[in-house]
Amino acid sequence: MNKKQLIAQLSGSLNLSKADAERTFDTITNTILDALKGDDTVKIAGFGTYKVAKRKARVGRNPRTGEQIQIGASQKVKFLPAKALKEIFNK
Repeated sequence: MNKKQLIAQLSGSLNLSKADAERTFDTITNTILDALKGDDTVKIAGFGTYKVAKRKARVGRNPRTGEQIQIGASQKVKFLPAKALKEIFNK
């Protein structure tokens, strides 16, 4: 399912115009992104948790040459599914 299909589903479910559904969707995603940018954790009961994981700089190896390389520090977003979500797929 892509964004357009999700908005169409949201529009039909909530009796909204597609424009209103898209604004609602964009507001929700922007709110989540702003919270993550602010280093907050976003918990959605019954669905899961989004959080930012920070990785320190480290030394790695080039698999072709075996040469050591520096890998810079980075951040990524992790999603941890809620127990209820896991149970849906692991019955």
